[in-house]
Amino acid sequence: MKFARYGERGAEKPALVDNDGNLRDLSAHVADIAGDVLVNLATLKDIDVASLPIVEGNPRLGSCVGGTRKFICIGLNYADHAAESGLEVPPEPVIFAKFTSAICGPNDPIIIPRNSVKTDWEVELGFVIGKTAKYVSEEDAMDHVAGFCLINDVSEREFQAERAGQWVKGKSSDNFGPTGPWLVTPDEVGDFDNLGMWLEVNGERVQDGSSSTMVYRVPFLVSYLSQFFTLEPGDIVSTGTPPGVGLGFKPPRYLKVGDKVALGIDKLGTQNQVCVADV
Repeated sequence: MKFARYGERGAEKPALVDNDGNLRDLSAHVADIAGDVLVNLATLKDIDVASLPIVEGNPRLGSCVGGTRKFICIGLNYADHAAESGLEVPPEPVIFAKFTSAICGPNDPIIIPRNSVKTDWEVELGFVIGKTAKYVSEEDAMDHVAGFCLINDVSEREFQAERAGQWVKGKSSDNFGPTGPWLVTPDEVGDFDNLGMWLEVNGERVQDGSSSTMVYRVPFLVSYLSQFFTLEPGDIVSTGTPPGVGLGFKPPRYLKVGDKVALGIDKLGTQNQVCVADV
């Protein structure tokens, strides 16, 4: 099943995506794609999809999950991306966070912060926690995953690496976390270890990779993270990026106002963003 959220920011409504790509309003059945709804997503399979009203027009899409309390990211999780960054694959996953205020819809603009000179792109496979996870085994990990989604881990490299302190300040600017368009259940995604991933800037393909080159895989990450803190329904984990980020070009290339970014992952849909200046 595919789920989405649509409407004005902060007032999104839940929707199901039917086989023809139509949004079907779920408001009569659930308040949001969030919280306890994520624990019980399987019960929504019994709904007669044809009975759900079609959402007319072309509404704004919000993040595909609401109520997120933690936005967790994994760094240097693709061997080929680590190589282009001039770094070794770490012996354990590198964990950092985006503040949840960075979360936005898949087609909302990328806001380039004031004084930014190195705003970069990263197409990433994300997953959403559906059931509380604490000290879970790798074998049981997927029981705690509600679904998968597409994420652009927008990053300001100067803020991240040259301004001292932790990565979070280079990762958490407003709209640095486009998420969605869909939350896709694991049964519909199938082999999540072999999904094509791509990103284009102004029509030029700059990232063209696969989740098959991920070092630390999803079940391991669920188990690993749950050893340090409790994962809760609605938490988002973004699992790293393949090569082709702006930092990796020689010379490096970064986003500027007016640039257009498009990205996608097999079975998880696409995003389209325009870069705008912060005001």
